[in-house]
Amino acid sequence: MSLSEASKYERPFQKVLEEVKPERDVNERQSRKENWWLFGENAIKTRDAISGLNRYIATPETTKHRVFSFLDGKVLPDNMVVTIALDDAYAIGVLSSHTHVCWALAAGGRMATGNTPRYNKTVCFDPFPFPDPTPEQKQKIRDLGERLDAHRKQVQASHPDITITGMYNLLEKLRAGEPFTDKDREYNDRALVSTLKQIHDELDAAVLDAYGWEDLKDEGKRVKGEVDEIILERLVALNAQRAEEERNGLIRWLRPEYQAPNEVQTTQTTLEGVIEPEEAIVEPVEQQKWPTQPKEQLAAIRDLLRTTPGEWTVAQISAQFTGKNTKKKLDAITENLERLEWFGMVIAEERNGLTHWHFAEGAIAA
Repeated sequence: MSLSEASKYERPFQKVLEEVKPERDVNERQSRKENWWLFGENAIKTRDAISGLNRYIATPETTKHRVFSFLDGKVLPDNMVVTIALDDAYAIGVLSSHTHVCWALAAGGRMATGNTPRYNKTVCFDPFPFPDPTPEQKQKIRDLGERLDAHRKQVQASHPDITITGMYNLLEKLRAGEPFTDKDREYNDRALVSTLKQIHDELDAAVLDAYGWEDLKDEGKRVKGEVDEIILERLVALNAQRAEEERNGLIRWLRPEYQAPNEVQTTQTTLEGVIEPEEAIVEPVEQQKWPTQPKEQLAAIRDLLRTTPGEWTVAQISAQFTGKNTKKKLDAITENLERLEWFGMVIAEERNGLTHWHFAEGAIAA
């Protein structure tokens, strides 16, 4: 609310005026001083992303069990809730699968206190490569995603004392084959954890099918840790493949009407022996700031190649940073790439008349 609107609620406004404003008056953040009556700062990007959606996906930033749920579109999440502005149950199905949870646990790290898994959107969600399913596979995952979300909500609506943590604690016990106590059996009768397990098992299998990784459903391969390592290796390889696709103009938007409303996706084809493919340059949604200092420029290029697998041309690297592709900027990138090559951190390969650069496997990024 504006100040004039908020002041109409006299008693709460007076309390905020007396107890909050004195602290905000000495806050170093200017926006907090000026908007002292507001609880916090509006997350403009989040509000814009979920505007018009009847529901969106959310997950706690830190939690023992990585669970994704649909929240009502009218709910404004706080800063400890990771918001994913998608309303398609297909997305919640993929994110809830064991495949994504493997990735999130490996990429997200853990909080120092309690060693609780943390979901960092920039490393857990943004680079995660979704599968490329057939329409039938996508619909199956979508149906299972709806079932999963509805099942948990129905259980909690019927039994308010049942918690998500309690349900998934028992699910872990069930998967491990540990015997249930009388208390566990009573909880399961109400929480229907056996049904929850069945939905998750079907969802895990459906997502593996969508990736084309049916071989990982073989029970004989499910040695502890073995399948998880294979999943991570394949996801990393797929991430590199998708990065290469995006540099060549193919972007698999999850919500194209919002992410790229004015963009027409085209696929360039080339007849063999007629014309060589042109260099595709695709600017990212958010470019990095191009540093002014040579040392910082070297570090920025190194970090880009280290964190984004695949091959890059000088022009493609330049497009990732703010500013025009001036000769000075392109020359600086080329010189820094040559320095990194001399240090053994990057490798250059000539192909189709262009030099492609990629980070050297095993190179030390310090």
